[in-house]
Amino acid sequence: MNRIDRISAILIQLQTRRVVKASDIAARFNISLRTVYRDVRSLEEAGVPIIGEAGVGYSLVDGYRLPPIMFTREEATAFLTAEKFVEQMTDVSTAAQHKSAMYKIRAILKTSEKDLLESMDGNIEVLKSQIQRRVDNNDHIQTILNGIAHKKVLCIDYLAGYTQTKTNRHIEPVGIFYLDSFWHLIAFCRMRGDYRDFRLDRILDLAETDITFDGKHPTLKDYIAQTASEHKLETIVIRVDNKIANYISAQKYYNGFVSEKQHSNYVEMTFLTISVEGFARWFMMFGDQAEIVSPPMVKDRIIELTEAILKRNGVAIPI
Repeated sequence: MNRIDRISAILIQLQTRRVVKASDIAARFNISLRTVYRDVRSLEEAGVPIIGEAGVGYSLVDGYRLPPIMFTREEATAFLTAEKFVEQMTDVSTAAQHKSAMYKIRAILKTSEKDLLESMDGNIEVLKSQIQRRVDNNDHIQTILNGIAHKKVLCIDYLAGYTQTKTNRHIEPVGIFYLDSFWHLIAFCRMRGDYRDFRLDRILDLAETDITFDGKHPTLKDYIAQTASEHKLETIVIRVDNKIANYISAQKYYNGFVSEKQHSNYVEMTFLTISVEGFARWFMMFGDQAEIVSPPMVKDRIIELTEAILKRNGVAIPI
């Protein structure tokens, strides 16, 4: 990116938040802080009213806005791709809001970009696997986000996954995330007096109450980092024959895949998991074409499972 494009992009970034840190600008464009200071100074010299405070960041004077922005062809197709994801991976309300926003975006595109989106619409699709689900019947995402924004207590009827029992709870929402084909809500449960992970497809009913909560909760990012550190993660290294490696590429991410190294006849994969038991049972699906490098306890558990299978099926265990 040349300097003129970067300075224009920085001006756009300054309009996205009330205060933007110099370090955030530097990280986005992979430039030094000194370069950030020089670019911001160029904007000021061009008449852009920027307020800068050491240790805080930059902000624009209230009321200053750029005229309508023209998007590039690449940005326009990125919007179209995002629209496909939103349609398939979120609920009806969120998809409708995104579609409304897309109409506004399309309205300011040049004719050539509008024609491009129309021609590309049939060339981009997001397909769901059999295990992926949407939350069409539980249209709750926008209500949850509104509750987070306004600190409103939510009332939910929740169906527990294991016991299949329904409970009514009052919760203080913290954040939502998408993992393993499901949307999750992290919230402080007043009934349990602790934070809980609620899967949205198990929320039978949800309503925003008039109760405002005052307590400060961690951000979703901080909560996830904290809970991850509280669980001991086991590092597992395996070697998988090249001929089978491609067939487990989708499943490996559900079992804590971290990295891999390609060798002549095999791929060495590293995983971080909280469940050695679950990993061992998954490994047995393709274990005849793979091997455990470490740790030994995974090998031991696979041997135990194999012996249990042989015994249950009346097969003599070799001495």
